[in-house]
Amino acid sequence: MFGISILIYGIASYNRHKENPSDKLIPTAGQMAESFRKAIFQPVITEEYDEEGELIVTDQPRTLKEAYKAGRLKEMLKNGEWQLWKDTKASGYRVLIAVLFIFIGILLGLYMGMFPYLEKLLYRFVLFFDKIPALAILPILFIIFGLGETAKIALIVIGVAPTLILDTYLRVKEIPKEQITKGQTLNASTHEIIYKIVFPQIFPKILDTFRLNFKAIILFLIAGEALAAEAGLGYRIFVVRRYMDMATIIPYVIWISLFAFFIDYLLRRWIDKRFKWLENN
Repeated sequence: MFGISILIYGIASYNRHKENPSDKLIPTAGQMAESFRKAIFQPVITEEYDEEGELIVTDQPRTLKEAYKAGRLKEMLKNGEWQLWKDTKASGYRVLIAVLFIFIGILLGLYMGMFPYLEKLLYRFVLFFDKIPALAILPILFIIFGLGETAKIALIVIGVAPTLILDTYLRVKEIPKEQITKGQTLNASTHEIIYKIVFPQIFPKILDTFRLNFKAIILFLIAGEALAAEAGLGYRIFVVRRYMDMATIIPYVIWISLFAFFIDYLLRRWIDKRFKWLENN
């Protein structure tokens, strides 16, 4: 299927460029490769202007080749900002912080399932909150938290955490009560029952739910970066969209997809290796 998809795209691109060599809608593989190469290896140059609006000319190399000839390659590799890496680093940081908060929410779902008073206090609230479209409250987040990182991270957390909290809660409720009673009979503490009987059984299933919701994490990340950011994978896509630069957009979409697929692959391999008993369940 990958081969068929690439073949169809190649034929469409060939026909478009045969009629119009300067076509931007369906770039050739060579155009996308060149755009991707620049994003990886060409440093981001910050242009400065004087009071009269004239560009201030500097001797800063604009490519790795120029840096090598000027004897400044090591300096640029150390201090330079490469577009793709800068965007990936910015987006990766936001995802990492959001995931930490999401896993804190998983603990909340665990305690909701174990303690009836927490269930009565929080269950209906979380259930209602889960039905609020996160993108609908994005303007509110920007008003409250400003245009910085907090609003973008909050959008991801609000969009994904309630679903995982409810999933954790429901999986706790699926645990046979006989197991908990047996633990109490053996004088196990509440902490031991939670983390030695209940949590080990539901954790791999929660990870499955998390990886299946990783696409939503990327979606909310892109939505937040599209409206207000200085760097990020979603930010870059919406910046070049203004120029219909499909030669940059398509490689960035592929890069984001590979990033999400790689995370999913690592989680699947870890679950298969760490929780082999799931196969017999």
